[in-house]
Amino acid sequence: MFRTNKIFLLTVVLLACVVTWASASNTVELRGVLGGTVIADQLIRPGSTVREGAVLVMVETITGTAAAVRATTDGTIVEVLVKPGDRVKTGQVLVTMTPASK
Repeated sequence: MFRTNKIFLLTVVLLACVVTWASASNTVELRGVLGGTVIADQLIRPGSTVREGAVLVMVETITGTAAAVRATTDGTIVEVLVKPGDRVKTGQVLVTMTPASK
């Protein structure tokens, strides 16, 4: 009976890992192209549907306000990893999104 419980538990854990891997493999990490301080203007929210080229995160730089991240494809925002006031660097992952199916 103990062996049956072990096998059942192992099966459940493996199934959970496969589901997590399958759902995460469809997300895209969007990296900032500018460093600066995140501002609230046009900061996207999780669950928002966006079009390719939409501004997702704005930053204040030495030279002024600029887009740090734009959507690379149509899709839905999964997670925003920054908040207003955060200092970000070039190349840092700021947003994750799920591309729209074509």
